[in-house]
Amino acid sequence: MVERQKTIGKEFYLSGIGLHTGCGVNIRCKPAPINSGISFVRVDLSGRPVILVKPSHIQIHTGIPRCTSIGHGEVVIQTVEHLMSALGGLGITNLIVEIDAPELPGLDGSGLDFVKAIVDAGIAIQDAPAPYFEITEPLRVELNGCSIDVIPAKTFKISYILAYAHNFLQSQFFGATVEPKTFQEAIAPARTFCLEEEAEELRKQGLGKGATYKNTLVIGRNGIIQNTPRFPDEFARHKVLDLIGDLYLLGMPIRGHVFAVKSGHTLNVALLKKIYQQMEKSPQRDDGVNFYLDGKKTIDIDGIMHILPHRYPFLLVDRVIEIEQGKKGIGIKNVTINDNFFQGHFPSRPVMPGVLMVEAMAQTAGVVILTNEEHHGKVAFFLSADNVKFRKVVVPGDQLIIEVEVVRDRPKTAQVRAVTKVDGEVAAQAEMVFSFTDTSYLK
Repeated sequence: MVERQKTIGKEFYLSGIGLHTGCGVNIRCKPAPINSGISFVRVDLSGRPVILVKPSHIQIHTGIPRCTSIGHGEVVIQTVEHLMSALGGLGITNLIVEIDAPELPGLDGSGLDFVKAIVDAGIAIQDAPAPYFEITEPLRVELNGCSIDVIPAKTFKISYILAYAHNFLQSQFFGATVEPKTFQEAIAPARTFCLEEEAEELRKQGLGKGATYKNTLVIGRNGIIQNTPRFPDEFARHKVLDLIGDLYLLGMPIRGHVFAVKSGHTLNVALLKKIYQQMEKSPQRDDGVNFYLDGKKTIDIDGIMHILPHRYPFLLVDRVIEIEQGKKGIGIKNVTINDNFFQGHFPSRPVMPGVLMVEAMAQTAGVVILTNEEHHGKVAFFLSADNVKFRKVVVPGDQLIIEVEVVRDRPKTAQVRAVTKVDGEVAAQAEMVFSFTDTSYLK
């Protein structure tokens, strides 16, 4: 079963105090459209700057330890891990978070209030497959006796070992497959914690201003101060909560089994960066080819090759310069003497074969119709062509401007009208029909 993208059913508000800065903060979470991702909007700043959740926006040197921050330029948002964990645990892929301060509210120190607010607002399933990255090769990071390993798996699992050199904070283990029900009941309620001496050091640094014995489990010599645990292994569970939130900054969930020993935010982010490097080097392995425009109006050759199975010497589209997702687009084919077909097609007076102009129109049409989310994971087969006309000879040095419009789009077939122009004059035109099949046909 293909997972679908999700947003919230209606907007909600939360208010509180930042755990580190002590600042009052209000957040307003709003539904977001397909493929928009998670974005934060600093409504308290001029221009309302937007920070999209992605690995390049993780901020390490913010002067505030024991939390995860994101930002762009001078704009930073701190302590995002608990909200990000709630979003990852519930499978929310698209959301707008408006915030009027530099730090998210600490609330009760867990992800529970975020989860409750999302559930109360309702989870809206969207009509598009959800992106994910499946770990392809084992990865490992380690630092000062702490480590994280991740190996390939078909689901997202975490196994965590916690161990402190402290009489009360004994070794703990917690493991779970991360899915909504388990997350809500067993992970989201786990609260942040620290040793009493760590809390004192943070206060000396001017941090931890919003932390209290109610929203933080402070561990003294004789146990937890002025509070009681929700689980016998609440500390390990909270580490898993943080790890889920930090890894969700990838911009999509992962599929893999994570084994962590005494890891914290620094090591979590180090692993995230290694996962991102692996993702950049290897194609996404899923049930089919998914291409997300993410607001782009053009598609370069890499994007075209991600959508179409064609390769040299039969890839006849160089770029799509304008596109309305699933509806219309304009493609470019630069005709050069190096095109292999000129070697045998009127070689003494090179002329582009008419059938290849039709193929170039068909490939441009394929790009356009396959950006429709309904056809992600499919291949478009050229089924028929009607009213084909050739009106101008095309020679090396010409540039084909291919205008495509989808006339009718159905689950199994699509009808397209295409016109190819050179220097503003019509060179070819056709009406084409395509059928769809799963990309497994190509394997």
